[in-house]
Amino acid sequence: MTTLIDEHDAAPVIALHCSGAGANQWRQLGETLGALGADETRYTLIAPEHYGCDSVGPWSGEHAFTLADEAARTVEIIDRQRGKVHLVGHSYGGGVALRAALERPHGIASITLYEPSAFHLLKRMGARGAAEFAEILAIAARTAEGVVAGDLRGAASSFVDYWSGRGAWSALRPSVQAMLTRWVPKAPLDFRALIHEPTPASAYANLRIPTLVMRGEHAPAPTRLIAETLPDLMPGAKLIVVPEAGHMGPLTHAPAVNAAIARHIAQCEARAASLAE
Repeated sequence: MTTLIDEHDAAPVIALHCSGAGANQWRQLGETLGALGADETRYTLIAPEHYGCDSVGPWSGEHAFTLADEAARTVEIIDRQRGKVHLVGHSYGGGVALRAALERPHGIASITLYEPSAFHLLKRMGARGAAEFAEILAIAARTAEGVVAGDLRGAASSFVDYWSGRGAWSALRPSVQAMLTRWVPKAPLDFRALIHEPTPASAYANLRIPTLVMRGEHAPAPTRLIAETLPDLMPGAKLIVVPEAGHMGPLTHAPAVNAAIARHIAQCEARAASLAE
């Protein structure tokens, strides 16, 4: 776990990274929150890493991996806080954030999700989400086949090019390619956990928490549909579209995405403060 800002009595913000990334994904968000809190509420940004990252290590293999296993670390952090936390998640991290919120709804002050990969929702949409669900099953299968065959570089390449666009892999620095090649055996576990998450769509109605859902203008069809569906399921959710961004908007369009996250958190803090007066 990495804490990117550490202020006494600061409002905790837990930010969960996407598959294949790490805590550093949120460094600019930490800077944005730090500037925002200069004269107002201060924030502590906590960025726990997932299984498969060097800081955490591989999944233990003691049973079939689930989203609840990944969310356990976040739930533990929530339980340690004296007050409510602001929860942020991108892609896989968004799916983990939703699972953690369902387990600790009374410990969450706000939620911000950028194209959360809640693929189990597509499975439950029937004909409406059939094409998008088939698309996810295809990239999941292609990635898993590469891992099983030992073609880790090929699996990582197809994974990156799906989420970031054709040619994205070849544009990465060799050190980043090497890191993703080491990480990619975890990818099939992420896909499986997201696809087989047992939570019914109706359960999200219990999350009466101020929620900002974001998607990129050029979002892939599966996460576009999920992002557009969540506000119908969550009473406190609203959707915004980040112009010109794709699925990796928190990295490629970090200033716009981080500014939106910070505004949402600040508005929720201000609302809570006014209610407490």
